[in-house]
Amino acid sequence: MSGTTRTRALTLLRVAALALGAVLSASIGLGSLHPTGANAGFPNQLPFMCFNTGNTFHQTFGPISFFLNETQQGPTSFQEGPPTSKPVVILPLHRGAAAGHLVYYVITDASDLTVAQDLGVNYTPKLANAAGTSAVQRSSSSDPTSIDVPAGVDFSPEHALVASATGFPPSAAAPGAVGNTGYSPLVELPGGRGARSTRVVLNAPQIGDGVNTDAGDKAHWADKVKSVDAVNNTVSYEETNGCYEDMSVHYASFDSSAFGPAAVEDVTYAPALGSVPFVECGTNDINVEGPFINPGCARESLIAFINGQTGKDNIQRQGLNAALLDGESPLNILEDVPNNGGQFNYSPMWDIHLVQWKDSVPVANRLRQTDFATAEALVGTQAQSITPDGTASNTFQATGFIVNCPLISIFADK
Repeated sequence: MSGTTRTRALTLLRVAALALGAVLSASIGLGSLHPTGANAGFPNQLPFMCFNTGNTFHQTFGPISFFLNETQQGPTSFQEGPPTSKPVVILPLHRGAAAGHLVYYVITDASDLTVAQDLGVNYTPKLANAAGTSAVQRSSSSDPTSIDVPAGVDFSPEHALVASATGFPPSAAAPGAVGNTGYSPLVELPGGRGARSTRVVLNAPQIGDGVNTDAGDKAHWADKVKSVDAVNNTVSYEETNGCYEDMSVHYASFDSSAFGPAAVEDVTYAPALGSVPFVECGTNDINVEGPFINPGCARESLIAFINGQTGKDNIQRQGLNAALLDGESPLNILEDVPNNGGQFNYSPMWDIHLVQWKDSVPVANRLRQTDFATAEALVGTQAQSITPDGTASNTFQATGFIVNCPLISIFADK
């Protein structure tokens, strides 16, 4: 988002917040929320979130716009409590079929506005660009709340993740769930025969194999499932704290296209997601007018540092190394959010950009980054990108693998 656009966004957010009386249900501290990227420590920063949320309002996504005054609005199906280091979202739990067997799944995004409004999920038109590719499963049912797809998930593997002395990379890693051949959380509904933009694609990750409703039975449920309410058909699911333009966001992680990242995220290994079009297509598209820059693009970009400061109580902690050592969120940096003032560059299919601080930068100077453009600009001077073959480069680039992490909420400045 450009500086002018962001100023307009924040102005609208302030007005909307006052008009709606939207405030946090819990207050955590006071103070200014606008330090820049690479900022020094300041009293109101929290170790487990990008910034203190005591002087913000909390907005869940769904079909509603980040600007709140857009016409694309509707009630959200995402329910959250106060911010914590281990946030949880309550989502509607759906029953469907995979390979003829009962499965449980949730829906977080839809490429069609009407469907998104009906379901109370993120309106994400970018997902339509994955239609017709091997990155999607095709449902024989046109009902989004009762999909019937070819492939399910095996939740029986034992999740393994052992931090190394430096945290990252881990000394041992294995995902706790593996998609069967052809499995993808992206589900294309029948009926679309024209251009991809006319087809309906859902983000509908499977989280249970239908054997029981005991969330504690991790042989049959995703590890991040905290509880299941079979009477009200809801599920409590663990979230992750992240950063967007110097604000805090919550997202939920479900799948990854690569084995190692699936283990690190504790999500389902879903190789089919590697076919989501296409690597690097999302980077910087937020700076271009219009719905999204690349007609075939279904990805958006995310930065994950791998060697930031550590320490659970350190307000500058950040990175996969810190997360592996202390069990808190890595505070990854997202490039966009859903329905950002009429721009729809957001996608839950995050094109991961691993970034490492150069050895020449002292640990004390590896300050927490909370803005995508600011963090990207560090590559080549103070930091490097990790390439698909694992080498370091002074050119900002993606690793090539995907994580499916739909955005749930934002803590935006009043």
